[in-house]
Amino acid sequence: MYNIKTYNKIAACGLEVFDSSKYTCGDEVNNPDGAIVRSASLHDVEFPESLKAIARAGAGTNNIPIDRCSESGIVVFNTPGANANAVKELVIAGLLLSSRRIVPAIEWAATLKGNGAEVGKMVEKGKSAFAGPEIKGKTLGVIGLGAIGVLVANAANHLGMKVYGYDPYLSLNSAWNLTHNAIHAMDLKDIYENCDYITVHVPLNPETKGFINNESIAMMKDSVRILNFARGELVDSDSIISALDSGKVASYVVDFPCDELLGVQGVISIPHLGASTPESEDNCAMMAAKELIDYIENGNITNSVNMPNISMPKSGTVRVCVIHKNLPTMLTQVTAKFSDSGINIENMLNKSKKDYAYTMLDLSGVDSKGVEEIVQEISRLENVVKVRVI
Repeated sequence: MYNIKTYNKIAACGLEVFDSSKYTCGDEVNNPDGAIVRSASLHDVEFPESLKAIARAGAGTNNIPIDRCSESGIVVFNTPGANANAVKELVIAGLLLSSRRIVPAIEWAATLKGNGAEVGKMVEKGKSAFAGPEIKGKTLGVIGLGAIGVLVANAANHLGMKVYGYDPYLSLNSAWNLTHNAIHAMDLKDIYENCDYITVHVPLNPETKGFINNESIAMMKDSVRILNFARGELVDSDSIISALDSGKVASYVVDFPCDELLGVQGVISIPHLGASTPESEDNCAMMAAKELIDYIENGNITNSVNMPNISMPKSGTVRVCVIHKNLPTMLTQVTAKFSDSGINIENMLNKSKKDYAYTMLDLSGVDSKGVEEIVQEISRLENVVKVRVI
């Protein structure tokens, strides 16, 4: 039996993906082989030796200690695209909220309670204070053309907006799915200088933290409207407050409220609702479960943030999977242990991602007991992180 630990309430349809005859799932399981988490922070969690993988039911992995997991040979998965439609729909709502002053208008309308028959007249007299432009015919800049960014760009195009897209790491799959009407921005300056609305869809890391700031805002069009449904720290709060006060930025819509921005005029703070749909939670949970199962049972890796994506059909009688540092001599050292013992490597695949590499070896004419001693020798090699036998 395999054990799967849950760190949040996980959608039932996701847990049902696990075959109950082979898996035990729950928040109280001991010695877990895998774990599923949503938003719970794992930075202070001590992981047991048995833990092979963590799957984040969502795209962001800031709540997981990636470096520590890598050093321990724990593969970290996320579920890119599973919540993309849910976020896209909220971004489109954000575009409208930023333009039409809908939120302050609703708040104002609530203050008219108790005026009886006079409410209609008061509405007609006061509604002009909440006028705002239509989005049709305006220009939207999409920074980051991953699963969500592409859907946002396509939807905005269908709504009659002119779309600029910027992504220096654009994948082939995203390129195929992106509307042909989108203008390929070669530099962020193209986005800043040409767009009435800018929406951010990039991961948070040391390079992207606060990249929307006084300097970048200064290059933008006057009365620009900025949307942030990726991570709050991508946009510098002090810079936004200053730009709203000067009128340089007309509106800032953010799905990550913080104390500095709450109550600031021109800021629409949404309480992290991007993926808060039953469909999104179901999709993320099922995708996370399938990733864990394929890794635990087959050694295949799909959608990992710290290890290379790698998959190989099983061919031998036993499979050995090795996580090791990405160094020139490692592959030779590992394969030599088998060849020196006269064990045939029927099939092999090796891939790397930054500092780490992953090698899959299918062996023939031997069972798991027959490779125990060799596996122990490989485990003792310098720069080998973890070895598994399947």
